[in-house]
Amino acid sequence: MRRWLSAACIAGGLGLPAQAQPDMPQRVVSVNLCTDQLALLLAAPGQVISVSDLARDPTASAMADQARDVPSNDGQAEQVFLLNPDLVLAGAFTAPATVQMLRRLGIRVEVFAPDTDLQGIRDNLRRMGQVLGRAEQAQRMIADFDAGLGSPPAGPRPRAAIYAANGYSSGSASLAGQIVAQAGFDNIADELGLSQGGHIPLEVLLMSRPDLLILGRRYPGHSRAEEPLDHPALRALMAQVPVVTMSDPDWVCGTPHVLRTIAALRQARP
Repeated sequence: MRRWLSAACIAGGLGLPAQAQPDMPQRVVSVNLCTDQLALLLAAPGQVISVSDLARDPTASAMADQARDVPSNDGQAEQVFLLNPDLVLAGAFTAPATVQMLRRLGIRVEVFAPDTDLQGIRDNLRRMGQVLGRAEQAQRMIADFDAGLGSPPAGPRPRAAIYAANGYSSGSASLAGQIVAQAGFDNIADELGLSQGGHIPLEVLLMSRPDLLILGRRYPGHSRAEEPLDHPALRALMAQVPVVTMSDPDWVCGTPHVLRTIAALRQARP
């Protein structure tokens, strides 16, 4: 309560955000791209005081515009500590030393695992609602997510292949693979035994003859990892089947923004 009362006085001078609950953290700092977005989706106005630098990057974040109104941080424990947070949101791959140091300093840190399926989106929305004191808002967002998700299209299931840098693909045991399945496609990666993902040689991809090709997004500059995407044989396949380019911000993190990707893939069904 001491930290709450030291915050800028709002909501009638009580030092609590509008619509605040007694156990609702007021100074929330996120140091992970995915927790940035979950928090921005659910937090009360002014509750999130800082997000990671990546949150403002439109090539990575689906909420870059919203994040520009919030101060950013570099994820270092020293900077985070000086923000005087009462809750820090981190990811499973946040530097362990940062998490441990903040906890030793008496700061509450909640670590969120990355989503590997659509159910994980619901689970992390629900948990974020709980830690932010916004459980009701989270339940409403989950209901809206389920309504937007609907059921996979009926009828025959075309075969799709994800093909990104280094020929990497994702199968049904990944969030990307579940997005493809929910859009109504069978997945070439599953046929090849790559349910969690892995490398597909270009020759194998060509012989698999997918009905839809989902290509990884190209980035400025030159990378040898992206050279397979320029191969003449792949370009010949692209001339024969529909092609969708992955919009990384909607694929990388498990948020309701995956609905945009699912809708785009459904529209591309042959």
